[in-house]
Amino acid sequence: MSMLHKNLLKPLIWSVTFFILPACVAAQTGEYFQISAPDYSGPLTVSAQSYPQLAAHRTQANLDLDAMGYVEEEYLVSGKANVYEWELDGSVTVKSADAPYTTRILIRRPVNPGQFSGNVIVETLNNARRYDWAFIWALSYEHFVNRGDIYVAVTHSPAAIEVLKKFDPQRYASLGLANPVPMETCGPDNLSSASEEGLKWDLISQVGVLLRSETGPLAGFDVETLVASTHTSELTTYANAVHKKSRRSNNQPVYDGFVIKSEYVVADRISRCALAPPDGDQRRIIRDAGVPVLRVIAQGDVLATLSVRREDSDEPSDRFRLWEVAGAPHMDKLYYQHMPVVEDQVKFGQTGFLANWPMAYQCAPDIDLLDFPVMRHAVNAAFSAMTHWINTRVSPPRAQRIFVSQENSAEPDIITDVNGNAFGGMRNVYLDVPVASYLDSSPGPAVCTNLGRKNPFSWQKLELLYGNAENYADKVNQRLDSLVANGWLTDEDSGKIRQELLP
Repeated sequence: MSMLHKNLLKPLIWSVTFFILPACVAAQTGEYFQISAPDYSGPLTVSAQSYPQLAAHRTQANLDLDAMGYVEEEYLVSGKANVYEWELDGSVTVKSADAPYTTRILIRRPVNPGQFSGNVIVETLNNARRYDWAFIWALSYEHFVNRGDIYVAVTHSPAAIEVLKKFDPQRYASLGLANPVPMETCGPDNLSSASEEGLKWDLISQVGVLLRSETGPLAGFDVETLVASTHTSELTTYANAVHKKSRRSNNQPVYDGFVIKSEYVVADRISRCALAPPDGDQRRIIRDAGVPVLRVIAQGDVLATLSVRREDSDEPSDRFRLWEVAGAPHMDKLYYQHMPVVEDQVKFGQTGFLANWPMAYQCAPDIDLLDFPVMRHAVNAAFSAMTHWINTRVSPPRAQRIFVSQENSAEPDIITDVNGNAFGGMRNVYLDVPVASYLDSSPGPAVCTNLGRKNPFSWQKLELLYGNAENYADKVNQRLDSLVANGWLTDEDSGKIRQELLP
């Protein structure tokens, strides 16, 4: 019987397992803030009536972790966090100290510690629809499971905590990011708030320290590398303002590297009453993080992120790569498949949003939601490269930027080839041995502009390009071999592409 099934049989909301670590605080000692592990409790019991929001079997993908040799566990994490000030020159000071918080983390790990790779991936969850939504897991869960990685999802926003409390008031009763100065007013309407989003920075650090602890929820697992990842904007601020100034007790950084899949040009504000860095502010661009940073941008987000493009670097304090993924739209079918089931969305107080297409919006032309795997292949390659970068200090390959016309104008545009596909960027076999033109957006309302589509070539054009199926297969195989050899594609994904394109 699996650990998950055993949990289903427990009648209690809380597991009998309860650990207490020393109370945590980000205490400043000299140049750095010293980060201690927070308290934690769990794993929380799972039943038909009470289960984690975002549980793998409660997304529209309906994943069976048992069959993968994995178990899912939810823990509550409690600590004390500072609220910071972040000045234009990059200096960081404490605005309010030692404010208590409680959040939750969701761990997906191998049942057998002997199957653990040593890699832990920590995703700060997306809250575009207020509730927790795991974009990085959606892209790379097969890669994580095949490697034996541990995946950890972190709830970090007041909005997500409000949703959790509505979803299951008893399970999540203790959660909160309470404002240490609740009467403080700010913003255009001069409002106060019971919550303080600025507590999330120390929260993220302390979760990282907890996951390395010999008495933490990963006790018995030999954690070798800890990588933070996100689809949203908070890790820009975290890397620039907090992580570089934070250290564990052994004086080492909390995280060993960052893989950031993001379309955002903004950096989050440091606290509820602070202003987000404005246009042109260098705090929007990650520099001198002290650990490797690999930023992966879809072609569909390149024009929106031109202002934060930067050069690659192998400087010891500023190891950085930018991969702009040619052909990739902002969104595709995979992300939506990992939304919560409609029943749970209704519990949040929202109208159910289905992962299948068509949804509530009609694009022009009316399209099927594209299942185009180039972004997941790119992110998988990024995690593989990041692990290698951390462990060997061998840098990943450098990618050309996607070619853009009138880059510094009000109306820049992607430069395309005779087949209608982008020049430059992180390449893939779909664009280099094409059978279609891949567009990174679709006309229409709302999410349509986020959705890619493809225009298949005619048989006449395919014959002109390749002559026959054997020639096409040869070109595909040669290109895949080259992409794998040069670090742009994993062996596993290469095999999947061969099965797809060369059945």
